Amino acid sequence: MYDHISLRVRDLAASTRFYQAALAPLGFVLCSQDDDTASFGPPEAPALWLNRTAEAPTSGVHLAFVATDRAAVDRFYAAAMHAGGRDNGAPGICLEYGPTYYGAFVLDPDGNNVEAVNA
Repeated sequence: MYDHISLRVRDLAASTRFYQAALAPLGFVLCSQDDDTASFGPPEAPALWLNRTAEAPTSGVHLAFVATDRAAVDRFYAAAMHAGGRDNGAPGICLEYGPTYYGAFVLDPDGNNVEAVNA
């Protein structure tokens, strides 16, 4: 449905480290980076862009990434937490979304809710 998403970030280096670590278990990579931007996605197809800003960063956004299996959700959560994320829901079944919806939620450095899900 969408081509890409851009987030304004306060600290590009910290956000790049966070997303690079958190998205690696899901098969996504750092596609490009310069002094003001970083992009992530499948190789050669960036879909998430981070843009350094002196203004208020983007916050309160919910991003959900598809995981190939539950183990990838677990690895996402561990990597995101190790990279400075804050817990917003440990890996597990989310019955409010369905009987097989397995997800994990972490807040990024700017307070966005980042999820990995295998449903």
